[in-house]
Amino acid sequence: MRIQGLGVIDEATLELHPGFTVVTGETGAGKTMVVTGLHLLSGGRAEASRVRTGAPRAVVEGRFEALDGGAAGVAGEAGAEPDEDGSLIALRTVTPDGRSRAHLGGRSVPVGVLSDLSERLIAVHGQNDQLSLLRPAEQRAVLDRFAGDEVAGTLEAYRRVRDEWLRVGAELTERTERSRELAREADLLRHGLAEIEAVDPQPGEDDVLMAKARRLADADQLREHAAAAAFAVTGSPEGDPDAPGALGLIAEARRRLAAAEDPRLRELEPRLAEASALLGDVGAELTGYLESLDADPAVLEQVLARQAELKQLTRKYAADVDGVLAWAADAEQRLAGLDTSEEALAELARRREELAAELAGYAETLTAQRIAAADELAKAVTEELAGLAMPQSVIDLTVQPRPADERDPHALTVAGRQVHAGPDGVDDVELRLRAHDGAEPLPVHKAASGGELSRVMLAIEVVLAHADPVPTLVFDEVDAGVGGRAAVEIGRRLARLARSHQVIVVTHLAQVAAFADRHIVVDKRAMGGVVGADIRTVEEHERVVELARMLAGMESTETGRAHAEELLAVAEADKRKKSRRRK
Repeated sequence: MRIQGLGVIDEATLELHPGFTVVTGETGAGKTMVVTGLHLLSGGRAEASRVRTGAPRAVVEGRFEALDGGAAGVAGEAGAEPDEDGSLIALRTVTPDGRSRAHLGGRSVPVGVLSDLSERLIAVHGQNDQLSLLRPAEQRAVLDRFAGDEVAGTLEAYRRVRDEWLRVGAELTERTERSRELAREADLLRHGLAEIEAVDPQPGEDDVLMAKARRLADADQLREHAAAAAFAVTGSPEGDPDAPGALGLIAEARRRLAAAEDPRLRELEPRLAEASALLGDVGAELTGYLESLDADPAVLEQVLARQAELKQLTRKYAADVDGVLAWAADAEQRLAGLDTSEEALAELARRREELAAELAGYAETLTAQRIAAADELAKAVTEELAGLAMPQSVIDLTVQPRPADERDPHALTVAGRQVHAGPDGVDDVELRLRAHDGAEPLPVHKAASGGELSRVMLAIEVVLAHADPVPTLVFDEVDAGVGGRAAVEIGRRLARLARSHQVIVVTHLAQVAAFADRHIVVDKRAMGGVVGADIRTVEEHERVVELARMLAGMESTETGRAHAEELLAVAEADKRKKSRRRK
């Protein structure tokens, strides 16, 4: 991993061991920036305050190796291209104004792609995670995560049925409480639909009637105009030679032109023939119009009566007939959803009971699965505690359905008991610790001291690490409040975990650091009033000096260095012993 312009780190490259890497340094030296860099590579929130003062941007670059199918699939969907050796480079930049960009495999990608990728590659555990594990909801989430796909499938089905159960219940409650109001609304809709159905308007009918009424009302005047026009075009119907009309006059003109000796005059005759044909068509249409013109007062009265019927509808429901028809279609849909009949309410109640029975079945199954998983998880964590200098401590995980009170809107009957059906099931999960034989099991935050609490949380995280396929585990000072033999056991346990995972630990304990395969030190420096940090890998003598410093600042004494060398010898002997066992 390469870090540039992040916090107190100007520029540094970290070669992380595939096994156990430890990061140490004085308080304020910048150890946490290593974890911050991993958070950024994991798609975490980018904060402008993390950019080093005076730097144009903060850059974190990491190379991921040995990608599994899921991680490779995320990268492939994003268009990222791995290097020739199959590794994948991720890059994250943050500017002083808080803007952030992400790249993966040479491609610019949304930050969410890094988040999806990291879910399959990195798990970061810090002190905040320890505090969150004290919350009951988080303890239930830990148990479900340990239980795996079996509980996940049941929980998904439970949530799906619960959502439908709540929806049907809310609809039934609303219909019951608003039954009178809804009934009045339904009556109004039915009345309106009946009124519209009785009139039976047709699309565009009001426009058609308006045009027809106008023609009927003006029939005499229209007939006069049409007859005069027909007379002018065709002449007298009786054939009066004194009133030949336009057609007669054109016929006379054609006859005279045709008899002329001058070719120029005869050439005009065909054009008059065209005009004669056009006037003939107009005359025929005028004759047809006069024959179709209806002046019957009874017909006009019928049209006006129909217009009055439609007017009654347009005054109540819309501005025109098409709007009335649209209102009717909408009213039919609304009426279908306002069914407040006893039959409809009974059907909703029946459906709610069916869903309640189905939901109770999933809830009961989920509780049984959690109880079985809780026994396994408690046993596994207890075994881990024995290896962390807490041999008499026993972990219990209780799974109890939460009782529902009288006014609980989410009350559900499960196995004859009224329980609260929450989004994550009906169970309360509590982590309890029995510190020694004869002690009462108490909630872990009450039974454990600060150092014991750190070991309990570490034991849980180690157990979850085996249940989680993520290959890289990061622990940020999860050993706070621990010392002495317990610290040695933590270091030993993390070294064992590094056989199956890449483990990165930020620690202040020399006993933990001694077990690492690679030791990285963050040194604080100040130049010209600017605080910075150097990152280096230490080996042999330098490592002894760093461990001695961590042992209460004893790097300059023979006693401190001797103690550090002893710690390294114990760690190396333990590794050789475990290696021989594997063989």
